[in-house]
Amino acid sequence: MKLLGLDHLVLTVRDVARSRDWYRQTLGMRPQTFGDGRQALLFGPPGAEQKINLHPAEAPFSPHAAHPTPGSADLCLRIAGPLEAALAHLAACGVPLLEGPVTRSGARGPLRSLYLRDPDGNLIELAVEAGRDA
Repeated sequence: MKLLGLDHLVLTVRDVARSRDWYRQTLGMRPQTFGDGRQALLFGPPGAEQKINLHPAEAPFSPHAAHPTPGSADLCLRIAGPLEAALAHLAACGVPLLEGPVTRSGARGPLRSLYLRDPDGNLIELAVEAGRDA
């Protein structure tokens, strides 16, 4: 077997509508309704979209993680630089910064990163590949 990539991941959230709106307004993700009214967030360029499904904590869809808990995720999302533009956008959205810019190690090499939290307390790292943040 050979893994090709990540198709989607799931975030367990307290309030699906609040999370959907926060990710749309703050990170520019595109909401998607699918199935029987389920909610997801799309991002990335056309043809290479990534997806985050939102599961309500009070009634997660089966099957699910053994202990689905809001605020237990730690995500790193690559963004287009410069980080200074992301900092200005986060400030305009009223989103407090936890840390950054800091240097980190990513799957494809060094990153410059910012850290923040979503409404459930999930840790969100926004990263630019080093050398591509100008």
